[in-house]
Amino acid sequence: MSDRFMLRALELATLGRGHVSPNPMVGCVITHGAEGGERIIGEGWHQRYGEAHAERNAILSVRPEEAHLLPESTVYVTLEPCSHYGKQPPCADLLIDRCVGRVVCCNDDPNPLVAGQGFQKLRTAGIAVETGVLREQGRELNARFFTFFEQQRPYILLKWAESADGYIAGIEVRTVKISGDLSHRLVHRWRTEEDAIMVGTNTARLDNPRLNVRLVPGRNPTRIVIDKQLKLAGSLNLFDNSQPTLGYNYLKTETLGQTTYIQLQPDKPFLNQLLDDLYGRRIQSVLVEGGTTLINSLLEAGLWDEMRVFRSPMVLDEGVKAPVVRGRLVSREQVGVDELTVYKNSPGN
Repeated sequence: MSDRFMLRALELATLGRGHVSPNPMVGCVITHGAEGGERIIGEGWHQRYGEAHAERNAILSVRPEEAHLLPESTVYVTLEPCSHYGKQPPCADLLIDRCVGRVVCCNDDPNPLVAGQGFQKLRTAGIAVETGVLREQGRELNARFFTFFEQQRPYILLKWAESADGYIAGIEVRTVKISGDLSHRLVHRWRTEEDAIMVGTNTARLDNPRLNVRLVPGRNPTRIVIDKQLKLAGSLNLFDNSQPTLGYNYLKTETLGQTTYIQLQPDKPFLNQLLDDLYGRRIQSVLVEGGTTLINSLLEAGLWDEMRVFRSPMVLDEGVKAPVVRGRLVSREQVGVDELTVYKNSPGN
């Protein structure tokens, strides 16, 4: 029965996607009654960064005439209640103040500011705590959050479109629209859900992308461009100062409007330095829309977590070969005229 209510909490948590980073997505369901006869009396989710957390929203949703039931209720929450003061007061303290009867949770919080302290507070106050319910689903929900704290780097998502015969671009790197309109719209939705979006030098120069969100409502990600020798023209769309942009290079560190150039050391691995810097900037996820050079570099270094590949019915006959897919197949679906396959990185890839 606990799985049923935790699944609902996980479903609620997804409503915060694209709005709560760098916080995790969290959902909460409050039930009352004996096992087998439990009913939901409150539910909520973390809706936006800086605003109330899931537990507080769930408690606020309980009808005043049922507030007296909280000491006999179970709180299902997808992540360990926080134990520290940030933009909001500690959720563990709130649950203690409201004398809830039991707390059931998917995952411990990997953030060192919490890391078991929330559960300890609850247990010390005499509240029963059960953890590990739907643990894997909880980790999948917040894969970016867990990757950030456990691997100390952003979650790396590789995306590209390829023709039916395996080309990512036309001959002489000619720009060709490979994927269909529905796939293009879906990519814009993905952009709203990630902290940053990255391209390499060739893609920036040849495609002159804007890397913003236009086809759906949502926030623009931070743009990342690799330009080791600063050869890209300042007139490119990436440098129009319309949204935060990071330019990684070997020559200078400078900020011009919303564009920040970051100098890296040529005698150290470039990508590792770049990801270390992004970690320091609290960027938890990067959607890579670069060409084969950048994508293959990340693949060879093992610095990737997820791969989303559109395969179009278009045939190019010749051009730039697409990267070779690898990892564990997660899903395959039709998106308009295209087939979308998703892969996750696994040990040994």
